[in-house]
Parts: sequence; C-alpha cells; structure tokens
Amino acid sequence: MRHPQGSTTPDEPLVVRLRELRDRTGLSLAALAARTPYSKSAWHRYLTGTQRPPRPAVEALSRLAGADPAPVLALWEAAGEPPAPSPPEQEGRPRSRWLPLSLALLATAAAVAAALTVAGRPGAPAPAAQTLLTGPRCHAHSCRGELPDASVCARDAQTKGAVSDSGYDVRLRYSPACGTAWSEVHVHSPQAREVSVRAGQDLLSASYPADDSAGYASPMLAVRSPRGVEACAEVGGQLACTGLDVEPAGEG
Repeated sequence: MRHPQGSTTPDEPLVVRLRELRDRTGLSLAALAARTPYSKSAWHRYLTGTQRPPRPAVEALSRLAGADPAPVLALWEAAGEPPAPSPPEQEGRPRSRWLPLSLALLATAAAVAAALTVAGRPGAPAPAAQTLLTGPRCHAHSCRGELPDASVCARDAQTKGAVSDSGYDVRLRYSPACGTAWSEVHVHSPQAREVSVRAGQDLLSASYPADDSAGYASPMLAVRSPRGVEACAEVGGQLACTGLDVEPAGEG
C-alpha cells in the first residue's frame, strides 16, 4: 500500500519510539492534546504512522516523557524523504516536492515582515498578521477544559488572588482575551498535587504526579469575570484556596 507523501508506516523506528514515549507519559490522546498545540486526532495520526509528525510535536512528546529529544529527532530526520536529485540530462528544472511549502513559508515571512514594517509607523494600527500569530486559540466556552499554555490563554493572564504555603503557592489566574479562569500551583519541591478551579457548582481539576515537573495548572473555566471564582491546590495533604470574594483558607 502506498502511503501519503511524507507519512510514516507503523513499523518504522520513529513510530515505535513515539509510542514508547507516549506509554512512558501515561497520557491519553486527549491529555496530550491538552498539553500540546496538537489535537487529539493529530496525535492519533502521528502515533499510528498515517502522518509524519512535525518536529515540534516530537520535541514536545520527548519533553513530556522526560527523554532526550536528540535521538528521537535523529529518527525523525531519517524518516523524512528528501527530494531526489535531478538527472544531469533532464531538460529544465524539475519541480521539488517541497516547493509549495517553501513558497507558503516565504509568503508568510513576507506578510509578517510587511506587517511589522507597518506596525513601526507612527499611529499605525496593530497588524492583523501579528494578531493571527499570537492570538488565543479559543474563547469562553470553547476553552472549557483546555489548559492555558496550550491554548495561548496564559499570554495575557492576570493574577487575581494568591495564597502561599510553606511548600507551594496557589494563584487564581484570569485571561481577559479568552474569558477564562484557572488555578496555578507552584511547588517548592517535587510533590504530587491536585489543582482545581470552581465557579459556583462548576468545578474542574487536574492531578499531577510528583515526577511531573511541567504540570501546574488546572483546566480552564469559562467565566465573565474572575469575581467569585475559587482556585485551590492540594499538595501533601495540605489544601489552600484563594480567589476574589473568597476568604483564603488552608487545612491539614
């Protein structure tokens, strides 16, 4: 069976290694999607070998698994299919299979450069291209359950409440651009933790093992304002909560 151009097959070393890394993380496809910029269906294609993953996806999975990305990237490079050299006797210049992508990248670079040039002029409005590249990937209810970093909602986040414990700090974070709120916990030493955010009866939480050095945020809730939202974290049997109109509390 002929595979799509640039794809991998399930028995290739890259696919085998990616599956091993995914197993090491213990994360589901949905969890991988929540913690990276790639969707659940995209991770399914990468891990089944029906589509070659982009380089940043390989790096992200290696990081989540706590593995050195260099050997995996070597497999990624080997799995690529560079265009074949042109025969000396062939007339004209054969069209490289990478040409459409190259043209697209050049066009994008030119558009961004033009936008930055316009932005540098006095009184010029914010360029649409810059907004497109840096804007959040969801808003309000479409952000529910997503993590703030993966959705770029953390970019404009504001701290609306904070409480400190001897072993960790808890913050209520709010993104005006996304219309969401979430809880963040920063531990002072490796410990398992559960991070939650609540608005009325609406509650979302996430648990992270002690050896997970990257997990620190709860999923996001869609809120009109951060007032009345409570952010909590439980670390080592200790609970601490904070928020606007919420009394900071801790219990053993």
